[in-house]
Amino acid sequence: MNLKSMLCTTALVAAAATAANAQSDWSLSEAAAPYAGTTIDVVFLLRPGYEAIKEMLPEFTEATGINVNIIDHPYENALGEQVRDFVAGGDLDIALIDLVWIGNFAENEWIVPVDDIMAKFPELVDPDLNMDDFFPLVLNAFGGWNDTIYGLPFDNYSGLMFYNRCMLEEAGFDGPPETWAELKDVYGPALTGDGKYAFALQSKRNETQSADSFARMLWPFGGSFLDENFRSNLLSEESQAGLNFRQDLMQYMPDGIVAWDHAETVNGFAQGDVAMITEWSSFYSSVVDPDTSRVTDCVGIAPEPAGPAGRRPALGGFSLAVASQADEAEQAAAWLFIQWATSADNAVEYLERGGVPARQSAYDDPALAETYTFIPALLESWAEGVPEFRPRFAEWPEISEVVQEWGTRMMLGEVSVEEGAREIGTRMEAILEASGYYDGDRPLVQ
Repeated sequence: MNLKSMLCTTALVAAAATAANAQSDWSLSEAAAPYAGTTIDVVFLLRPGYEAIKEMLPEFTEATGINVNIIDHPYENALGEQVRDFVAGGDLDIALIDLVWIGNFAENEWIVPVDDIMAKFPELVDPDLNMDDFFPLVLNAFGGWNDTIYGLPFDNYSGLMFYNRCMLEEAGFDGPPETWAELKDVYGPALTGDGKYAFALQSKRNETQSADSFARMLWPFGGSFLDENFRSNLLSEESQAGLNFRQDLMQYMPDGIVAWDHAETVNGFAQGDVAMITEWSSFYSSVVDPDTSRVTDCVGIAPEPAGPAGRRPALGGFSLAVASQADEAEQAAAWLFIQWATSADNAVEYLERGGVPARQSAYDDPALAETYTFIPALLESWAEGVPEFRPRFAEWPEISEVVQEWGTRMMLGEVSVEEGAREIGTRMEAILEASGYYDGDRPLVQ
C-alpha cells in the first residue's frame, strides 16, 4: 500500500469529520438516542485488549442504550467465522479485521469506508474523533486499503523483546542483546541449560508460524516474501540468511517449539523457564500480572533486536469497521461503538486495563512509561516498523497456509531451508498468478 497516498486520504477523512461537526454541544448519549435498544454483533478475541473493552462496556451501554453482543473466538477461528457470516449475509454488524485480512474484506465489499459512514451519518461523528491523533503507521496499516480508510485501529500490536532481567544479570549481562547475532552467539549459550532456555520463538503451525516466526526472521536480515515484481524473494541471499538463522537459533529454544503458540510462549517466560521472547505488546499485562507470572519484578522490555538490515520489528493488530450487511440502525450503532472504543477520551483507561491504544495523545504523560514500561519500546517500534511486515493483499490467508506448512517442515528438518523456500515461492506465485497479478488484471502494489 502506498503510505503517502494513505496519509492524504487520512487527512481528507479528518477534514470531513471536522467539517461535519462544527457544533460544540455534541454528546454520545444524544447522538445515540434514536438507536437505543439496538443490538450490534461483533467478534472478539481471547486477548487482554478485548477484556479491557469488555470491562469498560457498561459505560457505553448506559450512555447509549445500545447493546453490544460479543462473540468470543480464538484468533485461529476468527477469520473463518466472520467470512462465513458475511458470505451468508449473517448477523455481524462490525468486522474485526487483522491487518492482513483487510484486502479480503474490502474487495468483497463486506465493510464500509469511514468517509462513507461519516457522510451517511454526519450527526453521529464525534467532533473529537481527530483521525490525526492515531499513529499514521498504525491507522494506515490496520485500517486502510487502496487509498481508503475502512476501520479504526483497535487491539494494536508491535513486536517487543520481553526479557527476564534477573536471569540476564545472573548470567553476567547488564541488559538485553542489541542484535539477533548477539542473542544467538553470546546470550544463547550462557542462558540455556538445566531446563532453562535463552529464547522462545512462538512457531505453531497456524498464523503464528507464518507471521510471528517465519516473517520475523526475514525483515531484519534484509529479506522479504516478495520482490518489487511480486515474485518470490525467499531464495535471495538475505531471506535465506534469516531463515537459516532461525534454524541455528533453535538450539537455544525449548524442545517442541514448533508446537508453541502465544499462550505457551508467554507462559514459558512468565514461569521463568525462558529468558527472552519476542512477543506482541498486547501480552505485557500477562507477563507482569502477579496472579499469573512468577517474574513480575524481573520483566524488562526492549525493542526487538537488530539484524544486518537494522531493526525491523513485527507489526500487527486489528481495526474495527462497520459491516455493509448491517441495516441502517445497526450501522449507526456500530459506528458509535467503534468511535467510543477507539476514542482519545477512553485511551488511557483502555491502557490501564490492559489494552494498547493507537492514540498518540494517550502517551503524552511521561509518568505512564514508569508504570507501563513497554511504552518507550512500543513507540520506537511504531516509528521503525515495517508496514508490509506481512503482505497486505486479499490472497494472504491462502498464502499463509502454504507458509505455515513448509515453514514448519523447515523447522522440523523435514526439508532444507532452501527446499522449503523454493516450495513456498512456487506455490505463492501460483496463487498470485491465478488472481491476475502477473497479467495486468491486478495492481502489484496495494
